[in-house]
Amino acid sequence: MALKKKPVTGMKDILPAEMQVREYVMNQIRETYGGFGFHSIETPCVEHIENLSSKQGGDNEKLIFKIMKRGEKLNVEEAREENDLTDSGLRYDLTVPLSRYYSNNAASLPAPFKSLQMGSVWRADRPQKGRFRQFVQCDIDILGDASRLAEIDLILATTTLLGKIGFKGYTVRINDRNILKGMAAFCGFPEESYDQVFIILDKMDKIGMDGVERELKEAGYEEEKVKKYLSLFESVTRDASGVRSLGETLKGSMDPEQAENLAAIIDSVTGISTCQFSIQFDPTLVRGMSYYTGTIFEIQVDGFPGSVGGGGRYDKMIGKFTGMDTPACGFSIGFERIITILMDEGFTVPGSQEKIAFLLEKGVSDEVTNQAMKEAMEERAKGVTVLVSQMNKNKKFQKDSLLKEGYTQFKEFYKESLK
Repeated sequence: MALKKKPVTGMKDILPAEMQVREYVMNQIRETYGGFGFHSIETPCVEHIENLSSKQGGDNEKLIFKIMKRGEKLNVEEAREENDLTDSGLRYDLTVPLSRYYSNNAASLPAPFKSLQMGSVWRADRPQKGRFRQFVQCDIDILGDASRLAEIDLILATTTLLGKIGFKGYTVRINDRNILKGMAAFCGFPEESYDQVFIILDKMDKIGMDGVERELKEAGYEEEKVKKYLSLFESVTRDASGVRSLGETLKGSMDPEQAENLAAIIDSVTGISTCQFSIQFDPTLVRGMSYYTGTIFEIQVDGFPGSVGGGGRYDKMIGKFTGMDTPACGFSIGFERIITILMDEGFTVPGSQEKIAFLLEKGVSDEVTNQAMKEAMEERAKGVTVLVSQMNKNKKFQKDSLLKEGYTQFKEFYKESLK
């Protein structure tokens, strides 16, 4: 039986041209976030199944690649359910592993702790453009800071990075889970129904206001409550003053300080950042992860479906490990989606070093070969990238391929003479 040459569904081989862009973006990430004081860390790709299945990861918990027990611990004959066969799984995000990491190592870490983590995650998802079953995530998190300084710092760092790699004109959408709850309470929805209401609201960008109204009514909610609820979204403006105005409207249903906190974040980012983007209050922004407790945000790029980054505050997750809540806030960029956009736009890495190809005719003498190798080493000492390779029969095709890889100069070595 012939072996399969294509990758497993939902995973991909990365060719050199894309790998060059990926490495460039990764270097920009490390440099930019490092300049904001974030520390690079690494966590294992395998996590305890109890941590991955703790009802904090939303729908991602349905997409876990589970790992079977090993050796004598694996007893298939006596297994009665799936959990009898598995004790771990591949991580589906970087937030749960970070929370475990911090819980285990807090005594050795600075406070507050600013974390940068890049690595592959795995989800048994339906593959599509920009979405894979194995993909790289890039997260920055601030643990131990309950103030809005954390949100401001995260947004400024992320937008600075995007500006460095050429993104402009995008939108940072921002909301607060407490405002979502305050709006629902103001309109009379029972607290136990909030999750269902928010799930329907989260479809706003796909089905519109009319679609949300229809689905809320079909779910059994009274028309008067639904109308009152949707009128809030129609009347609020998408800036800091809109947040403050909404906070006044909801002051009997939520702490007005929560609205003021969000408005102050918008004002600060708008006043400080020099990058070309807009930050907008979006009261329809929900984000599906159940671990979010306060501020939430997403990045929207015109012409690209879905978000290319997102995050928020998750002040209760670390307490699941330690028994004591720790303030936590994070921002994740959609690394694979950003790479997809850059590749579709024909992005080339700026400031790449000079690249020369030395092509040796088949059968050249050792003397000519050594001459080529010596010259290549001299050029490399000057910082030039030099490829030494045997010359193909179809030299034109070979050169065209090398041009696509960024080689701009060629030197040919023949049996009889050097050209």
